[in-house]
Amino acid sequence: MSAAPLVGYSSSGSEDEAEAGARVRPGTGGCSRGQSPLPSQKLPVPDSVLDMFPGAEERLADDSAKHGGRVRTFPHERGNWVTHVYVPYEAREEFLDLLDVLLPHAQTYVSRLVRMEAFHLSLSQSVVLRHHWILPFVQALKDRVASFQRFCFTADRVKIYTNQEKTRTFVGLEVTSGHTQFLDLVSEVDRVMEEFDLTTFYQDPSFHISLAWCVGDARLQLEGQCLRELQEIVGEFEDSEMLLRAHAEQIRCKSGNKFFSMPLK
Repeated sequence: MSAAPLVGYSSSGSEDEAEAGARVRPGTGGCSRGQSPLPSQKLPVPDSVLDMFPGAEERLADDSAKHGGRVRTFPHERGNWVTHVYVPYEAREEFLDLLDVLLPHAQTYVSRLVRMEAFHLSLSQSVVLRHHWILPFVQALKDRVASFQRFCFTADRVKIYTNQEKTRTFVGLEVTSGHTQFLDLVSEVDRVMEEFDLTTFYQDPSFHISLAWCVGDARLQLEGQCLRELQEIVGEFEDSEMLLRAHAEQIRCKSGNKFFSMPLK
């Protein structure tokens, strides 16, 4: 089975605000008529002066070693906020118990797999918003989803995903019931994306909860025998049918370090 494209993740996994700015050096004026030209060597301009001219922006060199070897899709730029819309998944103790069995088994095939720190189901790709568009964007989302009812869904099919750049691989649980409701939500989120001239969601998306990730394309190691064994673990886990059934009760938008919640009715 071929790996599905990852739904709604940037290759860095980071949605923090891109706050790396640049300083524009003030221009040097010409000489007055009759004066001798200034020497070519200039004294350094103090930082206090440079900070008065924050006009242009430049990209900050990204050190992937600082975030687990991940490669950023979006370079740091002043005023750009990486934004992502999703349904949060609150992991219960029994879910974490299942993960405690699944992950070590998967690590026998790919030892570098790392457990996810939080869980969710994406409704958008990661996009970039300018700071002054964040609140209008969130308000548009609230208006679009205001009439949506809460719903139940089940995520119990183990599946392997990669991001678009094939720089990260994920082990996830795919939604097997509730898919139609997620599609309806995405349809409304896409309309907001179009209003702001942003990238819409994937065609024929695979909604899922990512459990673990690793750097690189590990599909060959994780698909086939490993995938079958992981699915057997899920199927044989005590009360797995009820355990992996959950409620979608809110939509959340993360923009940089800001979170916005939109409860469903």
